[in-house]
Amino acid sequence: MEPGKQNVTQTAIHVPQDEGESLWTVGQLLTFKIHSGQSETVGIFEIEVPPEGTAPPHLHPTQDETHYILEGQFEFVLGERKIATGSGSVVYVPRTTVHTYTNTGTEMGKILFIEAPAGPFERFLAETGEPVTDPSSPQGLPPDMDKLQASARQTGGVELVMPSEETGP
Repeated sequence: MEPGKQNVTQTAIHVPQDEGESLWTVGQLLTFKIHSGQSETVGIFEIEVPPEGTAPPHLHPTQDETHYILEGQFEFVLGERKIATGSGSVVYVPRTTVHTYTNTGTEMGKILFIEAPAGPFERFLAETGEPVTDPSSPQGLPPDMDKLQASARQTGGVELVMPSEETGP
């Protein structure tokens, strides 16, 4: 695709605080701020992670992912490397890097995710997430790994990596 040419009409976007489309994913409250239906260049979403909340080890074949820690304490595993982070920290994960995160704090944590380019991972999340009827009552625990694996194969947005498959950076 030529620079500047996209199928999505580019328009400035404003999403007020506490707004966006929300869903539950692996027991975490996800709120899309900008998704692939609005921009082909970037997807942005926020996740609220309870203490000890985590994501299965995974990689993104076609997207780079940046995490901006808004609240809380997290441990990120990037291949074989572990990083302790807190509010204000940024963790950049290039495509094809196996990674995961865990809220190591005692309170709810919050991460802003920035995906570039937009697309496959947001589609995976939308397909596997569950509608939010009560933001204080998490859904989707334990995660249905068969559903996650099937959607990962279908959307191409993520590859879930079982511990024996982890290959490091």
